[in-house]
Amino acid sequence: LEELSAKMGGLVTRQSLSKYENDKTNPSPYVLGKLAETLNVNTSYFITEPTIRIEYIAYRKSPSLLEKDNKTLISRINKALEDRVRVLDLTGQAKDTAIPIKQFSVAKIEDAENAAQKMREMWKLGNAPILNTTAMLEDNAICVMNIKASDAFDGMCAIVYDNQDQVKTAVLVTRTEIAGERQRLNLTHELGHLVLNIQKGVDEEKAAFRFGTAFLAPAEKLFQEVGEKRALIQLQELLLLKKQFGLSMQALIYRMHDLNIINEFYYKQWFTRINQCGWKKSEPEEWIFETSHWMKRNALRLIAEGMLSQLEAERMLDEKLELDIPASVVERRAFLKLPMEKRRQILAAQATNMVQFYEQNKEWQDVEGGDFIEY
Repeated sequence: LEELSAKMGGLVTRQSLSKYENDKTNPSPYVLGKLAETLNVNTSYFITEPTIRIEYIAYRKSPSLLEKDNKTLISRINKALEDRVRVLDLTGQAKDTAIPIKQFSVAKIEDAENAAQKMREMWKLGNAPILNTTAMLEDNAICVMNIKASDAFDGMCAIVYDNQDQVKTAVLVTRTEIAGERQRLNLTHELGHLVLNIQKGVDEEKAAFRFGTAFLAPAEKLFQEVGEKRALIQLQELLLLKKQFGLSMQALIYRMHDLNIINEFYYKQWFTRINQCGWKKSEPEEWIFETSHWMKRNALRLIAEGMLSQLEAERMLDEKLELDIPASVVERRAFLKLPMEKRRQILAAQATNMVQFYEQNKEWQDVEGGDFIEY
């Protein structure tokens, strides 16, 4: 926002731009025009109603989350989704969306296990551990958002529709500043909320959790690694399993209990040890937090193709971009994408301007010719 303010010649402050962005106040028509000119978009981009409808279908938060923080959070997510859909449309990826929303019926918790396996089959993932959950989800048309929020926020998922109620995309949201293994389970847990059609009488959170752990650690693969019955599991083995599946030690113990690999007594023993060692909130050998690159990668593509200005891309990404393509090249590509009639109008206007320039500035007539020099 600082840079945008500077490029507008200080017409509006960073604070004012922030208020416009968060719908706390509206710019004057003059400021709106300057803003559109600077970002290389039409003024209508700011004043037309969003062409998407967002339906939040799961929202995990603590009662301690303040209402004002909640509103700010929703506003940020809504704006990011509008940008995401615009990029989807510009790149032509929106038409490829095929997300199985509420497709798997769950009449009992165990059905969530089967749903996770079917989901893996649908996406052709096999039973191998998933190296990068974020990339896998984005490869399957699901938006992943990591936002800075308080501990009172855990995660949410939403469906994005166009104005004809067709699904454009879906989004899974988790917060930053958590361990990578927790982030991964948060995302697959939210995926469960998105694809499971949970019947009356079934605990929705337990079903989503079962789906999430089963998706990251399929039963067949886990049986292959640890066996079908265990009376003892060493810490080092558990840490190696954590490294392999990208699940926390706690989630793995829970998973093995769900599959009856370990009994209730040993399950409780392990959680007693976890509490005593202070590992409930911070475990040894944390996974690296996954970063989403989808938006940046596609924004750079659109800049290169002359379909998005650098400044607008920087606003969407909230970061400065260092480009090695001259702006003139991008502008030329954008010009060549225009209809022939529009290009002729622009060239005719430029020709008229140049005639006026040369008529008013006679210095060019004083330039003397000289010898050609070859380099």
